[in-house]
Amino acid sequence: MEKQRIANALLLLRLGVFIVMIMWTLDKLINPQHSGAVFENFYGLEGLSSTAFMIIGLLQLVVVLAFVSGFMKRYSYGIVLILHGISTLSSWQQYLDAFNNLLFFAAWPMLAACIALYMLRDLDTRWTIDDPGKSAASER
Repeated sequence: MEKQRIANALLLLRLGVFIVMIMWTLDKLINPQHSGAVFENFYGLEGLSSTAFMIIGLLQLVVVLAFVSGFMKRYSYGIVLILHGISTLSSWQQYLDAFNNLLFFAAWPMLAACIALYMLRDLDTRWTIDDPGKSAASER
């Protein structure tokens, strides 16, 4: 019973993180101009083409789909954690003007969820695809 509760809680965390990540992914694919403004403003990367965002978006889509399906957890959960960590930290200026940028603070609980999912990935078993040829023990 306890394992089921943990698995259900981790599934909810995974789905919650997925909702945000899939929207960021779709933004790159559907609205590359917006993504360009975000990359320029927060990461200092200027002049990326729509094709570049299509490639980035497609690569991110592969990772996000692997993440939501629980496939290759060490890698997919780790990459999502790194991507969201970079996103959270690159917004540091917004945190300095907290009350005019309150929505940016939602990144911190999501970062905590990403960290928890990565740390507890072996317990996240609800609706996951096992990594072929690897056991949970060999992934530690």
